[in-house]
Amino acid sequence: MACKEVESVRVAVRCRPLSDDEKAGKYESIVAVDQLRGQITVHVPNARTKEERERSFLFDSVFGADAKQTDVYNETSRPIADAVLEGYNGTIFAYGQTGTGKTFTMAGKKEVPELRGIIPNSFAHIFGHIAKCGEGVQFLVRVSYLEIYKEEVRDLLSKNHSTRLEVRERVDVGVYVKDLTSFVVKSPEEMDKLMFIGDKNRMVGPTDMNEHSSRSHTIFTITVERSEMGPDHQQHIRMGKLHLVDLAGSERQTKTNATGDRLKEAIQINLSLSTLGNVISALVDGKSTHIPYRNSKLTRLLQDSLGGNSKTIMIANIGPANYNSEETLNTLRYASRAKNIQNKAHINEDPKDAMLREFQKEIEELRKKLEEEGANGVDPQGGAKDQSSGGGGLTPQHAAALRAKIEQERLELLGKKDLAQSERDKAQQELERRENEIKKAQEQHDALEQKLAALQNKVIVGGVNLLEKAEEQERLLEESEKKLVKRRKREEELRQQLKLKEAERQDIEGKYASLQDEAVAKTAKLKEIWKQFQAAKEEVDVWNPC
Repeated sequence: MACKEVESVRVAVRCRPLSDDEKAGKYESIVAVDQLRGQITVHVPNARTKEERERSFLFDSVFGADAKQTDVYNETSRPIADAVLEGYNGTIFAYGQTGTGKTFTMAGKKEVPELRGIIPNSFAHIFGHIAKCGEGVQFLVRVSYLEIYKEEVRDLLSKNHSTRLEVRERVDVGVYVKDLTSFVVKSPEEMDKLMFIGDKNRMVGPTDMNEHSSRSHTIFTITVERSEMGPDHQQHIRMGKLHLVDLAGSERQTKTNATGDRLKEAIQINLSLSTLGNVISALVDGKSTHIPYRNSKLTRLLQDSLGGNSKTIMIANIGPANYNSEETLNTLRYASRAKNIQNKAHINEDPKDAMLREFQKEIEELRKKLEEEGANGVDPQGGAKDQSSGGGGLTPQHAAALRAKIEQERLELLGKKDLAQSERDKAQQELERRENEIKKAQEQHDALEQKLAALQNKVIVGGVNLLEKAEEQERLLEESEKKLVKRRKREEELRQQLKLKEAERQDIEGKYASLQDEAVAKTAKLKEIWKQFQAAKEEVDVWNPC
């Protein structure tokens, strides 16, 4: 059995800039982003005590209003996509209040390369990786796209996208959606096209907080199968699944002024997010014997992503405006708790549901059939052999030779002047029968070749560049990654300098001119520790998003 890697869910936070409406309303920004420390600080308005006025949270990564899309991708999502290409499962999902930029983070603006989000950037990244692999590695890439709307699972890539699908579970493959369509793809452009089709079918609607509010949760899944020769000289398959999740935003009716269908949608959204919060609480409290995955379709489908076989990152999106302070704090508490979830990821080796193995087997069988035709396509009488038993066909070379022989016999028949008409008609019918047999056999041969070509076309060989239009996107990502490596090195140097300065400061504070100075300093220190304790205690409490 594959070795399991125990690691925590990674959490990043992204704060968007003040919107035009918020600026017009004279709202103030209350969020400070310290990228060096990975810290978000919220200056809480109308706090009762001095300790409550500043609330700080630490995360794996934090991004301010000026963060670039490529930097967000490379720091949060590139490691997950790289792991999927090696056979791990991975999940990237955006969470936050409605109108905080989750869909911009996940999808972005596709028409502008610099503004493309995590999902389209992952397309370019995956095929860029395949292009760099050796010729001995084969890949099969397929995608599916679903939404959860009012607790109904729908296939966004189906012609009947409003049909309700069932969530099932099997011991060998885990939780899955019955009858969910998947498409084999060979380029980022094909992925883009499918995502565009799915987005047109997704449920969106206006609220007072977001003109294009997502009214459903969506999961865009990329399955990558790779096959290569192992030390035992046998082909081995690894399969990774990348789930790209765009959650609908939590809502307060008093702010969205939702009514009718919008209100019903909001109730279902908040209920599923509440269940997600309960699952997170149960996973991290260390006492729960039951995890309520089955209480919602969302948590059921994310069962492996939270506490299971997956490498997972949550990207929490927040707004900076003071009138959303409560929602911002709730999101940060929610995200802070998710850091404590432990996943057990492992490489999925030789999975039973791999399509690539089936394709390879069928390709080999078709090649053998076509090879056999070359040796067995002609009978001694100059016709095509009986195709009923083997289902084979006739190569173009054999077909041409047989037609030439029939034409020669037809000319000889015309030269026999003394042959009776009945015999002549019988001979002519035999020639026509053989011609039809040759035609049928060649059609079978052509069908085999077309089927072989179609299957081979689905399998991608490493080293082949299939990026085309996405080459610019991959270049942007690689440039951003190089800059990110340099920035991380510089940030680590700055962190070490901060530690030294902090130690010096504490050493200086430890030398007091009088007992009164010492009492004042230690009282301040005690208050700071108490403030940290209260923040930690609040994060341990069960959070309810409604």
